[in-house]
Amino acid sequence: MRKHLVIFAVLPAVLVFIIGCPPDDAEPAGSPKVEIFEPEIAKPGPNEVTPAMPEPNEVEPSKDEPDEVEPAKTEPNQADPNQTEPDKTEPNEAEPAKSEPNDIKPAQTEPNQVESAIVEPNDTEPNDVEPNDVEPNDVEPNDVEPNQPVAFHDKCAEILKTFVNKKGMVDYKTLRRKRLKLKALTDEFDNLDRKVYDSWPKNDKIAFWINAYNIHKLNVVTDNYPIHGSRFLIPIWGPNSIRHIEKIINRYKFLVMDEQFRFPDVEARFFCKEFDDPRIFFALTQATLSGPPLRNEPYTGRKLDKQLDDQVVNFLSSPLSFRIDKAREKVYLSAIFQATWYGKEFISKYGIDRKFKDQQPATQAVLNFITHYVSKETASFLEVENYSVQFIKYDWTINDGT
Repeated sequence: MRKHLVIFAVLPAVLVFIIGCPPDDAEPAGSPKVEIFEPEIAKPGPNEVTPAMPEPNEVEPSKDEPDEVEPAKTEPNQADPNQTEPDKTEPNEAEPAKSEPNDIKPAQTEPNQVESAIVEPNDTEPNDVEPNDVEPNDVEPNDVEPNQPVAFHDKCAEILKTFVNKKGMVDYKTLRRKRLKLKALTDEFDNLDRKVYDSWPKNDKIAFWINAYNIHKLNVVTDNYPIHGSRFLIPIWGPNSIRHIEKIINRYKFLVMDEQFRFPDVEARFFCKEFDDPRIFFALTQATLSGPPLRNEPYTGRKLDKQLDDQVVNFLSSPLSFRIDKAREKVYLSAIFQATWYGKEFISKYGIDRKFKDQQPATQAVLNFITHYVSKETASFLEVENYSVQFIKYDWTINDGT
């Protein structure tokens, strides 16, 4: 009972003490241990929020306060990584900003698509390859590739350079001993693929047929060399006249691209019709002294125009082909200019009726042609002076340079 009376006596005093004390000291009344911990609670004054925690467990909140200090430590630790992480993430965001330039890179890939558009022109380059199929046309207009020479013509170079001199004279005697080499060359014309020939430009085709004509003419004359004329005709034509073997030459058959030809066939089909260039007739050898001189090099498409013009000038410079006698008012022309030979082949390109009115159409065309290859003085004479035309007797003597 005494203990109870003491408690009831002390309680009012404690209540008065609690009410009179400041809030910091407002610790719950409990065992004397509470009074012992009151000064420790007064020290962590900034953490006054702890009074809200249960009174008997104040010892634990005091332990929790350091725990709260540890999160306070962790908070700076979190602040550090958070600061570093945003710093890292900001550059990482900057990296997406770089990825945005990467989006700009696809914008660069769009130019790459434009480059693919450029590749489409490269698809047009196959059209250039179709133009490489047009190189067949090119190869008709191989004008597109004029800088690429046709190698086939070079096959004739060795024979012509070795056995033909600059004046067009042929060493038939030596060439006869090399007949196998000459025969092998004629086989080259036979073995040529026509598709390859069709792919060539026009000038190379002309060069091909001139070379084929001349090489085969060399072949047939060499096969019949030396010429053995008839004892009845030798007094008329002479011992070395091509006319002794003229029939053999005209009847001679040869193969080109696996097709049979004779010399008159080639002249009529290609030189008179398909190509229609009278200059060609000055490139064809007749194996005679009065005929056009045989060139000691093959004709090629790249040099054809120059070669043909040279042939015309060389032919007209010979007195056996063209000369003027002003005193007698005569113009002498080679017999190949006659209408019955090649004269009429000049009409389509050089026919004219405004000048040379006293002459026949074929002779008019021939005279008009000649004015393009002689001096102005000679051309003026042909155009305005009075003269008569006379054809020179043809010399059929073989062009033997042996």
